[in-house]
Amino acid sequence: MASFLIIDDHPLFREALGNAVRLALPEARILEAMSIEDALHTLSAEQGVDLALLDLSLPDATGFSGFLRLREAYPRLPVAIVSSEEDQRVVGEALALGAAGYLPKSTSKRELARSIEGVLSGSVSVPKDFVAAPQRGRADASKALEVKLRELTPQQLRVLDLLRRGYPNRQIAQELQLAESTVKAHITEILRKLGLFSRNKAIVEIGKMDLPGPRSRLNARLDRGRAS
Repeated sequence: MASFLIIDDHPLFREALGNAVRLALPEARILEAMSIEDALHTLSAEQGVDLALLDLSLPDATGFSGFLRLREAYPRLPVAIVSSEEDQRVVGEALALGAAGYLPKSTSKRELARSIEGVLSGSVSVPKDFVAAPQRGRADASKALEVKLRELTPQQLRVLDLLRRGYPNRQIAQELQLAESTVKAHITEILRKLGLFSRNKAIVEIGKMDLPGPRSRLNARLDRGRAS
């Protein structure tokens, strides 16, 4: 019996998505969460969740931050995004970050059911009109970004490291003992120096890079926190 975790703060859509799941798998076990914190608590208490269906717009998440927190805590859990945002760039960023699928909320219940079946079988489900961006020049762009990373201050690198881990501004401020307004100012300056238009873009582009500079003590403290 397959188990699903639906993460959405709107009861009506949780119900609609649950109906789509049952259309695909009538005997499915369905768990629900209204926030990322709620989802993490549920996942720590429940074993054997096969697929999480995540709305990007949650009270305690911005952009892909909630998705990244789930992936960091449960890297083997497939997470498919179900969102009202249908911009192709957002879809591409979600797939680049490792989403198991991207399902628009405008999709019919029957189409959602087919997409969910596909994701469970190992396919990556995308909107019908999605066209992957060309990868030409990707290596050159990555090299240029690596050069720009050297322009960041040590504190900006610490903020960027936590940003790409999926931490929202409030938690970045707590970890680095900064005011939240200072974190926002750092992120604005980071994006300006790197020539990126959004924090989501920064997460995608920086996600797999090694950041320069001394961050070992911060990482060690974070690791100790997770272990405890």
